Amino acid sequence: MTEPENRCRLVLIVPDIADADEQAKIVGDALKGGDVASVIVPQYGLNDGEFQKHAEKLVPIIQDSGAAALLAGDSRVVGRTKADGLHLTGPASEISEAIDKYADKLIVGGGNAADRHHALEIGEERPDYIFFGKLEGDIKPEAHSKNLALAEWWASMIEIPCIVMGGTDPASALAVAETGAEFVALRLAVFADAGRAPSVVAEVNALLDEKAPRFED
Repeated sequence: MTEPENRCRLVLIVPDIADADEQAKIVGDALKGGDVASVIVPQYGLNDGEFQKHAEKLVPIIQDSGAAALLAGDSRVVGRTKADGLHLTGPASEISEAIDKYADKLIVGGGNAADRHHALEIGEERPDYIFFGKLEGDIKPEAHSKNLALAEWWASMIEIPCIVMGGTDPASALAVAETGAEFVALRLAVFADAGRAPSVVAEVNALLDEKAPRFED
């Protein structure tokens, strides 16, 4: 019996697929593989209208699986598609504005915290979470060592949850979990071979069930 709430949980980052129906099917299949806390939907190169079409297909699928749908792009699309939140990739000032505007209505988190100073600036705005890494930062099998170090420091001091970008190897999720981070984000590790996405989600959950450290209540 899995109890993912007391260990690091999986966050999926939707892959860059031009066909909205294909993208939605691949994400929907992956979500059948096991526990996923939230799914981040980047805008990539889509214009706002195209991004809305993609989000309109993805948001209900994500929410029906029990995960939170977080859009990284045009904030107006969040309202139009009834997504759960807004993932921001800019500085603390951008997060501050979004929190002022949406704090009672949406999950607001993210940030581009490349060092401790910027992480603390973002933390002062009290986002729902901070993100270490870039949404397309999974360029090596392992998670970036700088992000792991930031997460370990953050998790030991700050109560705001953190999400850490993993690598292209699904096993990189465990290195993230070992920092004390609440969430690990995976993209290519899950979606590089779309047909295997559900089984990779299942494998990552099994790995975290077996080996991830448990949080104290």
